[in-house]
Amino acid sequence: MSTMKKLLVLMFALALVLALAVPALATGSEEAHAVPGPPEASDSVKNTKALAGAISIGIVAAAAAVAMGSVGRRAVEGVTTKPEAASKIRSTMMLSIVFIETAVIYALLIVIMIIFVL
Repeated sequence: MSTMKKLLVLMFALALVLALAVPALATGSEEAHAVPGPPEASDSVKNTKALAGAISIGIVAAAAAVAMGSVGRRAVEGVTTKPEAASKIRSTMMLSIVFIETAVIYALLIVIMIIFVL
């Protein structure tokens, strides 16, 4: 995949995550409403937050899986072409996978904040 195509996929995933977070972020506090709504309204908001969080973390996890697969494939290709650089390639691969997992953990923390805090 070219760098431009990867950037476009990443931008699309980010836009999708932000678009799904809008309903969760648009909810106000109960004090802001003059007339309290029916009890089902809060359940609807909770359901929307849960759905947005599930879809968001699903997309991030899928993107991370693709990225890790790509890193692993490139590492195997590098080791087969230059076996003497296997240790350097392995350490670089592990560092790249750690960075990818860190991005997934940050996304998970954001989803948890959307569901429980906002």
